[in-house]
Amino acid sequence: MKTLVVLTGPTGVGKTELSLRLAEALGSPILSCDSRQIFREMSIGTAAPTPDQLKRVQHYFIASKSIHEPYSAAKYEMEALDLLESLFADHEAIVMTGGSMMYIDAVCKGIDDMPDVNPLIRQELAELFHSKGLEPILEELQRLDPVYYDQVDRKNPKRVMHGLELCRMTGLPYSSFRKDTAKVRPFRILKICLNRDRQELYDRIDARVDEMMLSGFEKEARGLYPFRSQNALNTVGYKELFEYFDGRLNLEQAVTAVKFNTHKYARKQLTWFRRDTDYHWLSAKESDILQKIVLLL
Repeated sequence: MKTLVVLTGPTGVGKTELSLRLAEALGSPILSCDSRQIFREMSIGTAAPTPDQLKRVQHYFIASKSIHEPYSAAKYEMEALDLLESLFADHEAIVMTGGSMMYIDAVCKGIDDMPDVNPLIRQELAELFHSKGLEPILEELQRLDPVYYDQVDRKNPKRVMHGLELCRMTGLPYSSFRKDTAKVRPFRILKICLNRDRQELYDRIDARVDEMMLSGFEKEARGLYPFRSQNALNTVGYKELFEYFDGRLNLEQAVTAVKFNTHKYARKQLTWFRRDTDYHWLSAKESDILQKIVLLL
């Protein structure tokens, strides 16, 4: 049966190189399921595959969109499924890799059909958030959709604002669009989650942040600073450097904050993946990891 091999894990665990080796072994292209590497303006700060890595295997959804184009997990689901239908005509197995939890679930389980958000409403809420913080947005969400207000992580501005965007645009509670019913896919899905010792993972993250800074991340972020209200830039790494450009942090503090918040994001990813009992967990350090994955096919 045609098989989609999902190779995921926390940021910094070592997905990129293993995905290349796996794709080469299977004769497969790679579908990225990274919600930020898809944007061409954000290559350094998202640790996107290098030109040499991109030459080794055909990649999709890397640097294929602009931060100025509205994009969502729902659009990714539609585009990825269309692409998979085409690719499975020539391949028995396809590798999908990345750490964006919503993008993985969109392809594997489907997400609820949602209307596209009006960019003007998104811009209004982004400006409100930057000027007055999350509190007035939470108050409005509680009034318009108390069900979602009770469910949402109220410390996550992106989730809170997305719910309110739909409320404002449709006049209906965001929760009324959420069905949470998994869709059936016409292919087998094999889910692999990589992990490492926690301190080792943090050390790898810290080293990668240092390498990003040496590779020109500050310059990349400064070029994107005028567009900081774009949803794509509400991202660990860019947010902290924007605070440095604002004068709220010095550069050393900003880099330390990037490392700390990336550790935090990695823990969030692991918590999310552990909820899904379909994952096969493997240590990224295992010397025979590639063979173990192939045996699961």
